[in-house]
Amino acid sequence: MEMSELRTLLTAEGLSLLDGTEPLESLSDVTRTVSRMRAAGHSPELVTAVVGQVSLRARAKSKFGAFADRMLFTRAGLEQATRLGVAARHAQRMRGAGITSVADLGCGIGGDALAFAGAGLRVHAVDADEVTSAIAAYNLAPFAGDVSVQHGTAESADLSGVDAVWMDPARRTSGHSETRRVTASDYSPSLDWAFELASRVPTGIKLGPGHDRDALPADAEAQWVSVDGSVVELVLWTGVLARNEVRRAALVIRGDHSYELTAGADAEDAPVRELGAYLHEPDGAVIRARLIGDVARSLEAGMLDEHIAYLTSDAALTSPFVQSFRVRETTPANPKSINAVLKANGIGTLEIKKRGMDIDPAAFRKKLTLRGDESATLILTRIGSRRLAILADRVHAE
Repeated sequence: MEMSELRTLLTAEGLSLLDGTEPLESLSDVTRTVSRMRAAGHSPELVTAVVGQVSLRARAKSKFGAFADRMLFTRAGLEQATRLGVAARHAQRMRGAGITSVADLGCGIGGDALAFAGAGLRVHAVDADEVTSAIAAYNLAPFAGDVSVQHGTAESADLSGVDAVWMDPARRTSGHSETRRVTASDYSPSLDWAFELASRVPTGIKLGPGHDRDALPADAEAQWVSVDGSVVELVLWTGVLARNEVRRAALVIRGDHSYELTAGADAEDAPVRELGAYLHEPDGAVIRARLIGDVARSLEAGMLDEHIAYLTSDAALTSPFVQSFRVRETTPANPKSINAVLKANGIGTLEIKKRGMDIDPAAFRKKLTLRGDESATLILTRIGSRRLAILADRVHAE
């Protein structure tokens, strides 16, 4: 979106047209809507802007819920925006640490700032992109008394009068739609600048979950966050925002519930043992935080292989930090052997998971014969040099 397009949208005509347009669920819906708007005399630029925003609002519901219906977005801004439920937890941490005001440097479309303001914090939001900062100002308008939005760089922001800083360094090339990821050395603001500031001011820095662990400041708390099974971010916390004696944390959010595992350092892995009655797949946040060993000990489990993040146990224990499976039987990981097991068990519906094997589950499924009324999970993995297929049933935690 260019500034001229945004100006066209930010008019009484534009916003009324946007708010009155129903969700567009198919290409034919888009075609009919565009034709209707053009016939009503609306300009091509306004029609393009409205149709684009209707599409982005629909996509944004997974991150912002009902709030998406009154927000504006750019495609790139939505992709990098923090989910509102996650941002709310960041805001709660700040409130719990006694923070009353925060500078959001690199605020994007204002997702984090929304949560901060909603928690009662005063917010100074800054973004280097003119269109993005204008959109943030629109999205944050309901909190106008407690929020200011500035078009400028993080490095030039006035931090006087704020208790803490939140940063989401740009990890993609500039632009509002088609962007690409950049290496850590090209983040904006630079990580050297961000880490130096964080050493002086209580700070939260949002990074990609796969960020190089060796490049993290030793005195920061590193918290990996997963939502419904997907690891969405790594946050570094410093100063009063970092918890005492916590350097590694895995926050697991499932629906409306959250669970957290913390430690002062990486956990020592559990010993390798033979496959038992249960197999456990640690949540990705636990894996990233290297706290698998702590989870294993809580489950009376061991590693299936020292290089692969599967745990196994005989005890019927599970936890919020793993997906657990009850083992039915095992077979060599080749289609002929697996098909014999599937046929014997009457498996017609099959979930396929894999770890430690270079295969495409979708392509592998085409080699399998599925007939019957039973369902199961097929786990393809490796123990040493042995390729193994494990037929199992999911265990649902009570």
